[in-house]
Amino acid sequence: MSGLPSLRGAPWLVSGAAAQALELLDRDGEEARAVGGAVRNALMGLPVGEVDVATTALPEKVVERARAAGIKAVATGIEHGTVTLVIHGEPVEVTTLREDVETYGRKARVAFGRDWTHDALRRDFTINGLSVTRDGTVHDVVGGLADVAARRVHFIGDPAQRIAEDYLRVLRFFRIHAAYGRGEPDRAGLLACIAGRDGLGGLSAERIRMEMLKLLVADGAADALQAMADGGLLLRLLGGVTYHGSFRAMVEIERLLGLEADAIRRLAALAVAVPEDARRLALRLRLSNAEAKRLDGIGHRWWRLANMDEDTARRRLYRLGPERYRDRLLLAWSRAGRGTDAALWQSRVTLPQRWTAPEFPIKAADFMARGVPQGPLLGQVMAIAEDAWLAANFPLEAAALDTIAEDSLAKLRRGDKS
Repeated sequence: MSGLPSLRGAPWLVSGAAAQALELLDRDGEEARAVGGAVRNALMGLPVGEVDVATTALPEKVVERARAAGIKAVATGIEHGTVTLVIHGEPVEVTTLREDVETYGRKARVAFGRDWTHDALRRDFTINGLSVTRDGTVHDVVGGLADVAARRVHFIGDPAQRIAEDYLRVLRFFRIHAAYGRGEPDRAGLLACIAGRDGLGGLSAERIRMEMLKLLVADGAADALQAMADGGLLLRLLGGVTYHGSFRAMVEIERLLGLEADAIRRLAALAVAVPEDARRLALRLRLSNAEAKRLDGIGHRWWRLANMDEDTARRRLYRLGPERYRDRLLLAWSRAGRGTDAALWQSRVTLPQRWTAPEFPIKAADFMARGVPQGPLLGQVMAIAEDAWLAANFPLEAAALDTIAEDSLAKLRRGDKS
């Protein structure tokens, strides 16, 4: 292993939950290493989130050691060798080494093992096949270090075979490339994904949703999505037209405004023109109720927020509230095309920071005092009055409000609700 880079002194190897898990399992005849994304990110100089641990210890031994040390052990996938240790409230996923002992078709019979090379060869991409011991020594048996340095995303072994083992790897190929790769996607991997696209139909909507929402916010999402569309994958996944110019514009708008990348807003830019699109996507991706409601709200008559003057923008903000106003306005901006006045759009987007809509000052009691009984008529006259108040640019003076109330009541009585 001489000449390999070292992660010696990495904070998450020195202290914290992952370091404690490694210390617990890397002794007394067993070995443990950090694996996968944490190693990849650390070598790329990117933030390290969750740290996964692999070990030669069998799941029962992991549980036994954890309990002896007063650590909570949760059997989150013990039949597959996975136990989650909860250390100071932080979960660490620990998985016993595995190897394929028999393959048949798209499935494999898996046994627990002690061979780190066999375990690495079972993983999806070379940059995810790296491991590191707690002293910081990096182990690479799949060529992952070279690909980390070059920001390449390569399947381990034959791409078609790896995809046939789990068709979610088609989406993971594009998502991992969008997040960590540079340049064009690996051609062998790309062609294998295109050839295996029919397998996407057998994936659950929940698994597709998870990968797609992560892909949408990756730095290289625009190019990855275009490659997916060119290969005939996006239509199978989303079931409708995609708007790649709008998506790229949304990415640039978020950067211009200093906004965090937002998966649902970007999904709207990519694939929503009318509310029916939002409802289709909610079903296909099995979005949560909150996500589906938000996507529908973004796509509802977004074009009405284009070319607004300041007064109209205030009325839209009052009706929609700050979040829906901004989301819908950003979609309209992303569809505006080249040559649009970015300063004007930015002024409209920042309206909620500059102006707070007042509360409608005319109350039901004001009309009841004028003889309108409780019931449908009261609701109708309140709606007429609110429209008039908005058209008058939110007056708050008593005289103006009295005039609006009287005019609204007169319209109600003569049946004129315009």
